[in-house]
Amino acid sequence: MLRQAQKILKDYFGYDSFRKGQHEVIQNVLNGQDTLCVMPTGGGKSLCYQVPALALDGTTIVISPLISLMKDQVDLLRANGIQAAFINSSLTPSEIDETMMNVRNGEVKLLYIAPERLEMDSFCMALSQLNVPLIAIDEAHCISQWGHDFRPSYRAISKVLKLWNTKPTIIALTATATPTVSEDICQVLHIESEDTFITGFARDNLTFKVLVGENREKFIKNYLENNKNESGIIYAATRKAVDSLYELLLKFGISVAKYHAGMSEAERNDEQNRFLADQAQLMIATNAFGMGINKTNVRYVIHYQMPRNMESYYQEAGRAGRDGLPSECILLYSPSDEQTQRFLIDQSRDPSRIPLELEKLQRMVDYCHTEMCLQLYILQYFGEEVEVTCERCGNCCDERPSVEVTEDAQRVLSCVVRMGQKFGKTITSQVLAGSKNKKVEGFRHLSTFGILKKMSAKEIANFIEFLIAERILLVHPGQFPTIYVSEDGKDVLLGKRKVSRRVQTVKAVVKQDDPLFEKLRGLRREIAEREGVPPFVVFSDKTLRDMCEKQPIDEVGFLEVSGVGQNKLEKYGELFISSIREFVNP
Repeated sequence: MLRQAQKILKDYFGYDSFRKGQHEVIQNVLNGQDTLCVMPTGGGKSLCYQVPALALDGTTIVISPLISLMKDQVDLLRANGIQAAFINSSLTPSEIDETMMNVRNGEVKLLYIAPERLEMDSFCMALSQLNVPLIAIDEAHCISQWGHDFRPSYRAISKVLKLWNTKPTIIALTATATPTVSEDICQVLHIESEDTFITGFARDNLTFKVLVGENREKFIKNYLENNKNESGIIYAATRKAVDSLYELLLKFGISVAKYHAGMSEAERNDEQNRFLADQAQLMIATNAFGMGINKTNVRYVIHYQMPRNMESYYQEAGRAGRDGLPSECILLYSPSDEQTQRFLIDQSRDPSRIPLELEKLQRMVDYCHTEMCLQLYILQYFGEEVEVTCERCGNCCDERPSVEVTEDAQRVLSCVVRMGQKFGKTITSQVLAGSKNKKVEGFRHLSTFGILKKMSAKEIANFIEFLIAERILLVHPGQFPTIYVSEDGKDVLLGKRKVSRRVQTVKAVVKQDDPLFEKLRGLRREIAEREGVPPFVVFSDKTLRDMCEKQPIDEVGFLEVSGVGQNKLEKYGELFISSIREFVNP
């Protein structure tokens, strides 16, 4: 059966070999083992259930959280000659009936549905009459109460498995699961630990950077000027920030779209479609945008403000470079971002989750202040025991020498101890700066009052964040978080450990245009507009780049291009081969 899977991979998807982890996951599923697949965004999770779906008899059910995700997946599958459909609230009752009739007639290999639909008894009854060999649960972190995006409707999935006399095989897939979340998913779905496949969270084609204290608007303008032919996403924390930046960039003449929950559904769909079709090169959005968006040629993701947690950040940043080509992930950090996120967390509809969300927020703040390899920080957050640095992130490439700051660190730690380890970084930094603020008058008697007056309270607060990121200070999270000295911090106080610090400065890389790539991209856009699909459904940027490198001038050579299968050769081969011939022999 694995040989059949290899043939499916080549014939339908145009790839010669599986990526890291795909082979093992697919083999496990084809052996009938319930499986958890934790694989980074862009790592090829979809193929882990799509290939088995084509190898097995019957219709595979794919549970997916968003309409846009379903539509993109179905468009891509149909473009590859695969029978796929979706059922969600965007369809009329008659369209749903027609789709179900096609499924019953064996004309649909993959059926995408929302988890909420499984709460409808009539729909479950209809499913029970089908031959369903496999159920794929996408964005499976939504199952876990410890996940960053817990959805109660996902917990009901386990009940659905009783619909059939012979239980379908289960595959749960996610890109963002800490060890705690993975264990919770396995417990709910009864997946054995030996059937959990974690391929590693590293994205070797992504470069991570955190820029502190930048003039955000100026940076964005300059960056877009240097990358004006590339598609990108800018995430902001609030609707107001999205609207403001959108209006600003419109005035600069930038081709831009926007997306947030304050817009109507029709407006959001129009803006999303413009971006997917490359009619807008840039999308500015809140975190309401992006889950399941399979646009492969996003060359950069910029976070205009710090997101709420590492899971959200890595998921959003991971929307860059899904085709495997080099891409940038830049976070523009300001201390005010933490207050913005605290406010948003306080508005939570589920107050019981606030303590967990505050803990996650602190780890995000730590990421913005750490001087360790940024990729390494991310991997360790998700439970990977690795020590190798990436040598390409903003921290790894910072060539400025480190300066020893042990004495200043000791002064901070001493002050924290003398204040009883009962206060937050703001009050502590004001005491160290010798502030005239009346709130700190009660600490004037301390020997550490004003001991760092060479620095401003803002600079001291930033230094405290650095010490927290280094785990020299720790935080008791809550509505009013307090800081205390860690075991490592005690070693610093006693002179057993030295502390060094450097200030990072990172400049973004200017992209270079490829004339053949631009020619093929224009042809792709024309085809996409004619067929009414996003350009990446025709071919991904990675496939176009491979065409530029191999420059095939016949069908045999065209089939050697990564991402070109028999179906796409028949549909688009002649057009692209002719275009390449014209370029090679003008």
